[in-house]
Amino acid sequence: MSAHWQKFLAKTSTKLYIAGESYAGQHIPYIAKAILDHNRNNTEQAWNLAGLLIGNGWISPVDQYPAYLQFAYKSGLVETGSDIAGVLERQLIMCQDALARGGKDRVDTGECEAILQAILRLTNDPTKHGKDQSCVNMYDVRLRDSYPSCGMNWPPDLDNVTPYLRRQDVISALHINVDKTTGWVECNGAVGSAFRAQHSRPSIELLPGILESVPITLFSGDQDLICNHVGTEELIHNMAWNGGHGFELSPGTWAPKQAWTFEDEPAGIYQQARNLTYVVFYNSSHMVPFDYPRRTRDMLDRFMGVDIASIGGRPTDSRIDGNKAGLETSVGGHPNSTVAEAEEADKLQQATWRAYYRAGEVALVVVAIAAAAWGYFVWKDRQRRSGYGGLGHGAGMGGMLDSMGFRMKGGRPDLEAADFDEAELDKLEPPRARGQNGGRSAAPRKETRYDVGSDEESEEEGDTSRAAGR
Repeated sequence: MSAHWQKFLAKTSTKLYIAGESYAGQHIPYIAKAILDHNRNNTEQAWNLAGLLIGNGWISPVDQYPAYLQFAYKSGLVETGSDIAGVLERQLIMCQDALARGGKDRVDTGECEAILQAILRLTNDPTKHGKDQSCVNMYDVRLRDSYPSCGMNWPPDLDNVTPYLRRQDVISALHINVDKTTGWVECNGAVGSAFRAQHSRPSIELLPGILESVPITLFSGDQDLICNHVGTEELIHNMAWNGGHGFELSPGTWAPKQAWTFEDEPAGIYQQARNLTYVVFYNSSHMVPFDYPRRTRDMLDRFMGVDIASIGGRPTDSRIDGNKAGLETSVGGHPNSTVAEAEEADKLQQATWRAYYRAGEVALVVVAIAAAAWGYFVWKDRQRRSGYGGLGHGAGMGGMLDSMGFRMKGGRPDLEAADFDEAELDKLEPPRARGQNGGRSAAPRKETRYDVGSDEESEEEGDTSRAAGR
């Protein structure tokens, strides 16, 4: 632990949280006690242990063994007064006798372990549920499994996790000894035995001393059998710490069970007193984070004091007794979260489609302008060929430019296009003789006629012009 701290947590101000589930209910309190002992002997290099979290933990055998049968009754696995209940009640008596003979000072007691095994064996029914679904799942009583696995084949993700953790690139990245050839497995008997300290006293004895200086959160999924919430609530009720007993706030006054809602759905119950917090997760198994990762993150953020709103995250709607309890937790709203990444991808896709729409609109406008220009060109060309040159303009380059939609800035006004100042009408005079370069005859004419074609031609041209306009 000292080497780990020096390598990864060199700054003594760094907060350290320790979390785990199931049998970690024994390991975590012992690790925490070792840290606190270190701090007492090394005040100048104390490690900042900020909190412990234990989910569905095995902490107090004397309280949790009897809870097997209580939970079996409560969940409907066993019917009170049935033959199965009679067998289990007798086994419970044997367990209590073994605890009284010294078993209460050990973490595991064989006579008591037999209660759980009996529940699984006696409720096994191949004829009712089928061979592969005959046994109740001890980690989630809503599910079933083949006997005698009874939950050891769960969760289904193991089918993907096992080959992944056996890949050579993963093994190399984790710095696992290359000489190990057995490959990763979920549970290994030799490893389990090495961690099972037969003569260690139950960690429940350490919790009161730890709670004097370190906050602890215990949480339970309410569908777990093997380390069920009934046993956890019993050990809390029977434990004395920080001047009180259980969740008693004062003589006869108990800490309220506060309803927890997450995004308008009932999520569980919070109960707190004297540095201990207890959380029940509704409709959850032995592996709460597997069932509800975002709700677990919410609990974690509250415990660690993470205010995601203060660093630009988007808080979720998580309430205790209808009120947002202090900190705004993120549970997926942080800019670096998977949810945020999905939202950004969706925004990008929408922006791409909007760009396509705009491009289409621009192309449509360009086509419309081109069609209008072409229509105008065709109309002018037909008018020119029928003898129309435009009032005030002669043939030649000026007419050609007009036919292409341009206007001669230096030329005479086009009366048909209203390109004139009304005051100029008063100044118009009959054409006068010009020199050879004037382009007109010197002899005055009484009347100038303009041939715009016959009526038949106009009718035909008009039809053509309308067709071109479409």
